[in-house]
Amino acid sequence: MSLISPGEILPADELGRVHFIAIGGAGMSGIARVMLKRGIAVSGSDAKDSDLLAQLTGLGADVFVGHDAAHVGDADTVVVSTAIRDTNPELVAARERGLRVLHRSAALAALMVGRRAVAVAGTHGKTTTTSMLTVALQHAGADPSYCIGGQLVTTGLGADEGTGDVFVAEADESDGSFLMYTPHIAVVTNVEADHLDNYGGFEKVKENFARFVERIEPGGTLVVGADDPVAMELGEQGRARGLTVRTYGEAEGADLRVTGFTPRGLGSAFEIEGVGAVALRVPGRHNALNSAAVVAVAQALGCDLAAVREGLTAFGGAMRRLEPKGSANGVEVFDSYAHHPTELTADLSATRDYVEQKGGGRIVAVFQPHLYSRTRFFAAEFGEALGLAEVAVVLDVYGAREDPEPGVTGKLVSDAVPARTEAVYAPVWDDVPATITALARPGDVVITLGAGDVTRLGPMILERIAAS
Repeated sequence: MSLISPGEILPADELGRVHFIAIGGAGMSGIARVMLKRGIAVSGSDAKDSDLLAQLTGLGADVFVGHDAAHVGDADTVVVSTAIRDTNPELVAARERGLRVLHRSAALAALMVGRRAVAVAGTHGKTTTTSMLTVALQHAGADPSYCIGGQLVTTGLGADEGTGDVFVAEADESDGSFLMYTPHIAVVTNVEADHLDNYGGFEKVKENFARFVERIEPGGTLVVGADDPVAMELGEQGRARGLTVRTYGEAEGADLRVTGFTPRGLGSAFEIEGVGAVALRVPGRHNALNSAAVVAVAQALGCDLAAVREGLTAFGGAMRRLEPKGSANGVEVFDSYAHHPTELTADLSATRDYVEQKGGGRIVAVFQPHLYSRTRFFAAEFGEALGLAEVAVVLDVYGAREDPEPGVTGKLVSDAVPARTEAVYAPVWDDVPATITALARPGDVVITLGAGDVTRLGPMILERIAAS
């Protein structure tokens, strides 16, 4: 699917009636929600019913279950994601009628027109950083509009329209669509090899992030992670363009340097030099770094930093980001969206801190590899990361948009787990809750990891353990 040129972005109020194909997705439903809040007529379809569809219907959208050309109705603009195939009957009808067809990111860019846009990008941490920033700015009275790739634990929302002039958005690099945005402020948390099925190699990934920096408004601000060498290179590129560049992290010389990180149960305490003490209710060193990025953005927006720090302390997390799911018979269960080796390492390290804080127990990691290509590229690195747990249960690959590849299964990952960790390959989905119940002991922490439907396992595991 060819993407619309960034130069052709229209303000949202000039799009007419907007129809979303696959409106039930997290990103699509969020954009639709903000449009509805602005009084734009919205319709949409999705393959299956969901709570999100019900919410959009309640806001005034005309929503259909199933895909049919007739659902396009009298729309002026049709919004699609990269996942929509060219054969989708609604997309076929839109093109035959000569309607405006926008990629999801172009629709989001249309909502940013006329606002101070803050785009948060990076291989890891962008969802949590965007979520933290939204809550912190709300506490500081900025009341931003926002669109996040996940949902806030406190509200269950991933997008909403605010009364302020700031628009906070997660900028997804997976398909290059973050190049649609022209932010006033941009954050690049880090840059690593990922989405190689799309990019082919790391050099292309870096090239696209460099193009993203070129998209920042003249005179704008770029915030980069000081602990990441590629992000720092982008900072130099930004300075050469005349942007204001702010760095954050644990590295010497960072403008906002994080020091004294101390785990505290499911939270932490630390200092940001020049700002003061910060306490978080979400675990992990990586989240301390994310909070420093938030402070950098808040400074650039001229927010009251005392209120921003209060917002950081109040932040309850984003769904599927080390989200507690409950406990049964002394076993706690968490869920994480982590699907890259670096993300597994960060979440398992944070879980290790928590286990030690609570006085012991084992980590039982339940990992579902996401995409055959990513499994092929990173099987060894996934195995090494899972070595941070005492027990690693590896499911088969969640293929998502990809067709199976011969020889690429979850066993590639389980075979790569170090000998110090008990590794179990569990290719049969229905057997996993019983497998975990047999493995888990009182005091253990079970964490489900992956971007696929592994998230469904948490409640099933808890129910099985409670009944055992």
